[in-house]
Amino acid sequence: MLAPTRNPVKLRAMSFLAAVWPVLRRRLAQLAVLLFGITTLLFFLVRLTGDPATIIAGETATAEQLAAIRAFYGLDQPLVVQYLQYLANLARLDFGMSLAASLPALSLVTERLVDTLVLAIAAVLGTTLVAVPLGAWLGARPNRLASRAGAAVVFVAQGVPGYIAGLLLIQVFAVELGWLPSIGREERFSWILPAATLAAFLVPKLTRVIAANVSETMREDYIRTAAALGANDTAILWRHALPNALLGATALLGTQFAFLFSGALTTEVIFAWPGLGRLLVNSVQTLDFAVVQASVFVVAVLVFSVNAATDVLVRVL
Repeated sequence: MLAPTRNPVKLRAMSFLAAVWPVLRRRLAQLAVLLFGITTLLFFLVRLTGDPATIIAGETATAEQLAAIRAFYGLDQPLVVQYLQYLANLARLDFGMSLAASLPALSLVTERLVDTLVLAIAAVLGTTLVAVPLGAWLGARPNRLASRAGAAVVFVAQGVPGYIAGLLLIQVFAVELGWLPSIGREERFSWILPAATLAAFLVPKLTRVIAANVSETMREDYIRTAAALGANDTAILWRHALPNALLGATALLGTQFAFLFSGALTTEVIFAWPGLGRLLVNSVQTLDFAVVQASVFVVAVLVFSVNAATDVLVRVL
């Protein structure tokens, strides 16, 4: 009697899980330690910045009004008691109510996170569409004059701060040409300029990495073998050199994508984009402890998750 054959798809899935599970398990343990450390440190740091009761009540509030506000939000309790209560609520993902909006802090953060994700995804897609072909072109023949000139431009662009790029884009496309809106997100194409600002920060870095990887790959033996067998320059570059050169760039792109969750802060402020970065700035200014703690917690989880997923993806590739 023949033994039943095992499903090859199931075998590959089991093999994949066996390969990545040690990485995921280690990452989850690191995430637990990271979140505990960040939330604990942040809890005590934000309470050194001031008394939110004075922000809520205003400068003319009486001592009785301030005491009532502190009692309502539990700010009159000893710091240790507040911390233990905070940890108990954190286990249920309850960060409390926003002092400014009177809404659950976590729901407010997740609502704003959607707008930040729109910019981050658009910026990464735009970066990939520009940096991959540009890096491949620069790395294919790095010694030609045009490649050297292009590499110099990319090198200079990498040193331009993101807010400078944003202000230049506003001046050209919003003020001078009037093609695109520059403030808020109410209009149809309002996401283009802030996403382009983020992409302008990412494109030079990714371009240089891809160009260096392509240049190194073009000197490998299998590239010379492909050329000796009659493959044209286009096939050698796009079918053989670039896919292998992208392996190293994948890790950088994942890291930069994770950076956008927290690094989009300046861009969101410049363009008045109602994302997580702008919410965090406003919450720090108004001493909205619950929103600050929820924002940092969500950003830490997202950054860590993207980095872990990138690590797994690089292993698979």
